[in-house]
Amino acid sequence: MKKITQVDLKKLYRPLKDSHKGQNGKLTIIGGSRLFHGASLWALKVASRIVDMVYYSSIPSNNKIAEKLKSQIFDFICVPRKEVKDYIEESDVVLMDPGLMRVEETKKLTKKLLFAFPKKKWVLDAGSLQMMEKEWLKKLPQVIITPHQKEFEKLFGVKGKGVEQKAKEYGCVIVLKGPTDYVCSPEKCAYNTTGNEGMTKGGTGDVLAGLIAALACKNDLFLSACAGVYLNGLAGDRLYKKVGPFY
Repeated sequence: MKKITQVDLKKLYRPLKDSHKGQNGKLTIIGGSRLFHGASLWALKVASRIVDMVYYSSIPSNNKIAEKLKSQIFDFICVPRKEVKDYIEESDVVLMDPGLMRVEETKKLTKKLLFAFPKKKWVLDAGSLQMMEKEWLKKLPQVIITPHQKEFEKLFGVKGKGVEQKAKEYGCVIVLKGPTDYVCSPEKCAYNTTGNEGMTKGGTGDVLAGLIAALACKNDLFLSACAGVYLNGLAGDRLYKKVGPFY
């Protein structure tokens, strides 16, 4: 199994000098709830630094919070949930869902949108990942899921050592998060050793999901996942050198 290194980052797409707005990625983020306000905003903040446009669809109170943060966030548009399909249509990737609650409504929303756009690139995290059924993955040819160990076991009913086999069986890219991250596609696997104990705090996974989804707008899914876990961990390591695990 290959180790992810800085060399892999050289394969990432770089915007062309003559490109114009919209050519370097459009991402839709669906997330946030009355219980989890910050999760989708972390994903939005990091993604807005990478792609040209982020369409952000949350509950009204979260949309208002995002609007107030516009000085800290690059281009994005707040989208009402009832209109989100129009924006998914023109997006390169859809991220679901940093901050959705683990309730039946989330399951229904996730299934509805996945099956409405089965050929779209998807990144599934948190609430959607915990509420979905594994068989849905077989209907989605371009999907990344980002479980930690317990989420992986809940979804597939096996320990994390089965990640390579499950990626092949369900035809998806799996990012198994942990002290060592594992990224597996149906064809290949890699592991990542950047990161430290300071990254156990809430929000780390949301930043990672936003980073991976943004990279996937213009890159291969496997490369996007590998680069995402490496960069997220590297940022944590640099902070660790400055302030220790309290960042």
